[in-house]
Amino acid sequence: MTNPVIPTAPSDAETAVIIVAAGRGTRAGGDTAKQWREIAGLPVLVRSVAAFAGVGRILVVLHPEDMAQGIATFGGAVTLVAGGESRAQSVRNALETLDGAPVTRVLIHDGARPFASPALIGRVLAALDDAPAAAPALAVSDALWRAEAGRVAGLQNRAGLMRAQTPQGFHLGAILAAHRAHPGDAADDVAVALAAGLDVATVEGEEDNIKITWPDDFARAERIAGGGMDIRSGQGFDVHAFTEGDHVMLCGVRLSHDRALLGHSDADVGMHALTDAVYGALAAGDIGRHFPPSDPKWRGAASAIFLDHAAGLARDRGYRLSNADVTLICEAPKIGPHAGAMQGELARILGIDAGRVSVKATTSERLGFTGRGEGIAALATVTLVKP
Repeated sequence: MTNPVIPTAPSDAETAVIIVAAGRGTRAGGDTAKQWREIAGLPVLVRSVAAFAGVGRILVVLHPEDMAQGIATFGGAVTLVAGGESRAQSVRNALETLDGAPVTRVLIHDGARPFASPALIGRVLAALDDAPAAAPALAVSDALWRAEAGRVAGLQNRAGLMRAQTPQGFHLGAILAAHRAHPGDAADDVAVALAAGLDVATVEGEEDNIKITWPDDFARAERIAGGGMDIRSGQGFDVHAFTEGDHVMLCGVRLSHDRALLGHSDADVGMHALTDAVYGALAAGDIGRHFPPSDPKWRGAASAIFLDHAAGLARDRGYRLSNADVTLICEAPKIGPHAGAMQGELARILGIDAGRVSVKATTSERLGFTGRGEGIAALATVTLVKP
């Protein structure tokens, strides 16, 4: 995921966005209010604000004690509003700021929902063309129970029940009047709108549009942001000289040739480079560490043994091989007619789809030892991913 940016140039002057972040978030644990805690290196609130880049003017409602932090974080890119004693009061404070402004629509969003997508925001705004209010929701799919004293006390029919999300969209005049008439706090702004008799349309929500409430929610948020993933890259390089013989082994495929490659094993230069790339991504040394050339048991061994060991080591450590790229550097033999077979054999040994393996070749324009036909060189790069 690319780093979010704080919006500086709203594209729609008739739309405003209110992001509510005036709470203390005590249920989320930690010594810092949840909106200021980081997900993959960025504060929750920064991600929530960045989701609305280009949507319209942004107002961020903060606890009075957080105003200095808000100024340091956002500068003049957003309008900061001091929150009230309740969520409803915080929203009303921001709505009153918009009274008289050339704004016709307002989106009200939880500062603890950092993953609202452009598509979701677009659905809410589009629904306001036909209704004074709109909100995203997801159908309840799990069975519902009523519980008492740690026991199941009964069942609850889930038919027609929805899980509410934000941003919730409104015609500004309608929601401002509804808040002015509302006597107290409310769970969200749809509740305020319904109390005022407004018709609220629903649009499809998104599972990743989570609201961070509990400590475990941060782990899920890290996974969504990609911050919980361990992504590693490794490179490998190998060279083998030609010697007398009638074939070469390259990436697991036997090619007839007027010479062979010299090596302790079968001298498969492509597979050796790829094996070292996997070991490199794991910070696990190279082939020589795991299969010492001084050990006679590996004389003439098939290089598939080495690659299989490296791939197994990656799996044992929890990594998935995302892709592998091998480049063979030689004047001869011709690699192109055999690249598909090489790709398939490497994929088989690695235990991945052939579409994740690339085998290609180039010459060195008759320069250097490969250009003089004295040997073959190989480069390889791999990417490993641990969820």
